Amino acid sequence: MEEQNNSAGKELQHKTRAEVPGKKSWQSQAYTLGAISNFMSTFLTFPIYKVVFRQQIHAVAVSEAVRQLWHEGPQYFYRGIYPPLLSKTLQGTLLFGTYDSLLCFLSPVGPHSLGQRWTAGLMSGVVEAVALSPFERVQNVLQDARKQACFPSTFSILKEFNSYGLWGRLSLGYYRGFWPVLVRNSLGSALYFSFKDPIQDGLARQGLPHWVPALVSGSVNGTITCLILYPLIVLVANMQSHIGWQRMPSLWASAQDVWDTRGRKILLIYRGGSLIILRSSVTWGLTTAIHDFLQRKSHTKKEMKD
Repeated sequence: MEEQNNSAGKELQHKTRAEVPGKKSWQSQAYTLGAISNFMSTFLTFPIYKVVFRQQIHAVAVSEAVRQLWHEGPQYFYRGIYPPLLSKTLQGTLLFGTYDSLLCFLSPVGPHSLGQRWTAGLMSGVVEAVALSPFERVQNVLQDARKQACFPSTFSILKEFNSYGLWGRLSLGYYRGFWPVLVRNSLGSALYFSFKDPIQDGLARQGLPHWVPALVSGSVNGTITCLILYPLIVLVANMQSHIGWQRMPSLWASAQDVWDTRGRKILLIYRGGSLIILRSSVTWGLTTAIHDFLQRKSHTKKEMKD
């Protein structure tokens, strides 16, 4: 009986990754709940992210970053949370929805190859970067304690950006630091989607409950991806925390400045990595598990109707 259940689970798992030609559809319920899971995980893990951000900007220890937040007071503890809540909600829809659509376009019949998953993931990351970079830009300004006096709210930052000309709004405002964001998101999505399913399939063959492989796969894969690209995360945070009409350094100059201010030590670049492991584990684990659960539920209902 146990072998039959495992076999049925594997068959269903294969079907969720290989749609019949012409049957690929937009599963609104799955993407809606995926967005909700991103919303909840972002709210719960935001304090961790804020500590990590302070480490990225000031290169301080965890205790010092926590001390700074405590000293500023509880009224500023969740300052800057609205942009990430909006962006993560959109990310839950864009990331998986765009990836599935592109994967179906590249190959309507599964199973999909590593190259196809990599390409679809890379392209979905590009879409994500274009759509969500302005949210991250505003968030990084809000979280920088040095900007609290001049820009106390999201509205004040948007007012500043909109006072620029058209090109200034893009290059100095909403899309400042866009190129490292583009590289980080595209490579991150490609890595995540390339190895998410292989890790999950390998764990599923161990006879674990169906939600465990998805949770572990999302957690491990998302964490490793974030750690690999962590230097880009630090670079983006530093580039996007600046505001105003001052001369904007090139990408290489910004990277060199971060490297110099960290004492040319890779360990200081990765300061905050321990906390991002925890945050990434929770966020990507929950998102992957919920998405997999909804996908299974949708296919089960579809098979019962057929």
